[in-house]
Amino acid sequence: MIVHNFDPVLIDLEIFQIRWYSIAYILGIIIGWMYATKMIKLTTVNKYNFQQIKTSQFSDLIIYLVIGIVLGGRLGYVFFYNFEYYSQNIFEIFKLWQGGMSFHGGLLGVVVSIIFFSKKTKTNFFKFADIVSCVAPIGIFFGRIANFINGELYGKISTLPWAVIFPAGGSLPRHPSQIYEALLEGMILFILINYFALKKQLLFKTGYISGLFLVLYSVLRIVSEIFREPDIHLGLFFNYFSLGTLLSMVTLLAGLIIIISAEKNEQNN
Repeated sequence: MIVHNFDPVLIDLEIFQIRWYSIAYILGIIIGWMYATKMIKLTTVNKYNFQQIKTSQFSDLIIYLVIGIVLGGRLGYVFFYNFEYYSQNIFEIFKLWQGGMSFHGGLLGVVVSIIFFSKKTKTNFFKFADIVSCVAPIGIFFGRIANFINGELYGKISTLPWAVIFPAGGSLPRHPSQIYEALLEGMILFILINYFALKKQLLFKTGYISGLFLVLYSVLRIVSEIFREPDIHLGLFFNYFSLGTLLSMVTLLAGLIIIISAEKNEQNN
């Protein structure tokens, strides 16, 4: 049994705090950016070159992605998970350092950002989306680690030896579901998506990786939701499904549609 005693604040300067949550997002973006640049250079010299995007274009895209992640993630949490509270406490919406970000909201924000940037640069949406899908698990990994340090999004009660007593979760040990998600949606998803992208060369079939990312993430998220304690104010829908599961079912369907569409387009070409 483990007792959670992590301090969410890394550095406290009294008038200014640096939190692990912020560091996680910064690391995820920077490392993801570096890896994306490496991938773009690698595929540019690959014999399967497919009208590759330039590293300078992706660098310009980063600011759009950051805005999409932050705005989408926060607004997604507000509208999907706790609209009643935030509608009565408007200024709480801006307290990002306290946590409260939705992956599915961030996903929508990223999609909108890429749509806007792809139109601006007159580039196929999936050229950018496929690359982003390869690096997204990096950010997800760091984000889930930050969730663990914050002691939020903890799991259901457990008697396993690695169960953790979280300050906000009562006196009983619980599944460290944040760590499960970091491993599933972060490390394992990264390995799988990049295996198919590079080893199986699906990155050179426009749209496949974006669709596969949605499918794999959704499946892994649904699995992790089994161990995660549902939000108290939401509970389970139909006495069985958490909101995260329902949203993941939507993204799973979207991923399948994208893959089927990509397959048809390839056959027509």
